[in-house]
Amino acid sequence: MKTTLLLILFAITFSVNAQIEAQAKIFNGIVVAGYVDNGAYLNFTGPNISWQKGQSKLLLGMLPSLRYKVDQGATVNARIYPALGAGLSYSYQRFVFQVPLYYNPKTASTNGNWQIGCGLGIKL
Repeated sequence: MKTTLLLILFAITFSVNAQIEAQAKIFNGIVVAGYVDNGAYLNFTGPNISWQKGQSKLLLGMLPSLRYKVDQGATVNARIYPALGAGLSYSYQRFVFQVPLYYNPKTASTNGNWQIGCGLGIKL
């Protein structure tokens, strides 16, 4: 019984996956580089809510990123580190303008705070 249910579940999953892959593009998404908090970031749009009209598209969503920042002072962190931001991205044709927000957590010397940035990118 368990084997039969497992095979049915696998067949359904394979069928749905094949239909999704037939409709998917090889490259689909947005890549943005920008400036935030005396450093840089590179991100790829993640889950979002979007509104599209013609060739314009506005996205509000999560921004999985790699951030680059050189720390000054006694405590030095890694220069490149992963971060999750949130913000707005506006695309027109293949060009993208983005306004992300990143949270810097509390440390021994500073309070936690949100940093706003800006960036430019390309829609794939």
